[in-house]
Amino acid sequence: MMHFAVFFLLIAAGAAIVGQNLLMAQISAGVSTVLIPLFMNSAVGLAALLLLLIWRSGFSGVYEVVNAFRVWNILPGLLGSFFVFASIVGYQRLGAAATIALLVASQLVFGLVVDLARSGGIHGHAPTLAGAFILTVGAIIVACRAI
Repeated sequence: MMHFAVFFLLIAAGAAIVGQNLLMAQISAGVSTVLIPLFMNSAVGLAALLLLLIWRSGFSGVYEVVNAFRVWNILPGLLGSFFVFASIVGYQRLGAAATIALLVASQLVFGLVVDLARSGGIHGHAPTLAGAFILTVGAIIVACRAI
């Protein structure tokens, strides 16, 4: 039962990303740089998360964040900002379908490499590898239409 909840959560997140990127591409069309909607996205997200943290844990949650911070903790934020930046540029120049196809295929390939490295090899992963191959070929076909 719990797997279905996660399944639908991920589907909803996929739909939300499409909506987010469409809106951010629209915003960036009316401003001088794609950095403006990227900044607005990050600022709103940070404010919402800060309010949720304070609501859930009080100011002790903020104190915990400050104490737990390490320099390498900036990497997820930088990687996430790069992802959103690349998505906006992709939506503007290639369209939604090609951008999503390339993002999903690249995430699948790199995620598969990580999973295979953790599991110690490709034994027993033939169906997964076949599915990844098919999805990647499909993504290339979709993306080639936009080029």
